[in-house]
Amino acid sequence: MRRDTFLRTMAALAAAGALPLTARAAANVKMMIPANPGGGWDTTGRALGKALQDAKVADSVNYDNKGGAAGALGLAQFANSSKGDPNAMMVMGAVMLGGIITGKPPVDLKTLTPIARLTSEYNVFVLPANSPLKTMADVVAQLKKDPGSVKWGGGSRGSTEHIAAAMIAREVGVDPSKINYVAFRGGGEATAAILGGNVTVGGSGYSEFAEYINSGKMKAIGVTSGQKLKGINVPTLKEQGINVEIGNWRGVYGAPGITEPQRKALTDMVLAALKTKSWQEAMEKNNWTPAVLSGPAFEKFVDDDFASLRATMVKSGMV
Repeated sequence: MRRDTFLRTMAALAAAGALPLTARAAANVKMMIPANPGGGWDTTGRALGKALQDAKVADSVNYDNKGGAAGALGLAQFANSSKGDPNAMMVMGAVMLGGIITGKPPVDLKTLTPIARLTSEYNVFVLPANSPLKTMADVVAQLKKDPGSVKWGGGSRGSTEHIAAAMIAREVGVDPSKINYVAFRGGGEATAAILGGNVTVGGSGYSEFAEYINSGKMKAIGVTSGQKLKGINVPTLKEQGINVEIGNWRGVYGAPGITEPQRKALTDMVLAALKTKSWQEAMEKNNWTPAVLSGPAFEKFVDDDFASLRATMVKSGMV
């Protein structure tokens, strides 16, 4: 085979995603983060981007933050601007599923290409350091007295902390539809509101609040895990007599219209990134739990989680 013909053949195979990672040039990845800087999706997307480069499957990673509507704004932009792009990916997770259920945006996940689930993280509820309330029992007592006086701050409407707040209300005998939930476009905004005392109680993944909890600027009063988390001295809601358990998983999707070989290539890139030292360090630093799932198993998981979340939200009076 002539050299020019060979090179054209190799280029065509690479474009189709049919070559092994070691035979392809590293990609220039476009990473959609459908949230403002400072939150869990942002941290996940940037940690993954670094890991992709450390694994030498990406030459560069360009990040695009587009927050709002539980990720629906970023989802719509990604769906419309990245069609057929084998190097585009979007961070997503349970929060986006909840937002789709409540917001019913015109674009949903079925237009995109499932790649992999990466991590799972439980939510922690916190109080501002100067709050007159000191415990979850204090919050519950105030909630029973006047539901609207307790301002719950967290991610977008339909986020896991929003669902958890509604579940807490239901479990303690308060109408979930009466909770006063303040939604923020990103973790940074929610953190500022909590530190400023603009909400009564805040909720998010532990990693987003860890530095403020450790410095005493926030007081952690409960986590949504079934058992106490390793290395974290915070009681679960169940330990406090509130039968609520809910996790927050995060993953990545590819662009609409990519081929099966391109999907496999993108999946292989992500799985390679998850083996790097930098990704393992991010997992430990952020107290993320490994929850890797790819291929048809991930696609089925998302479908099942949609159904489960919808049932929980209906039961909690959210939809």
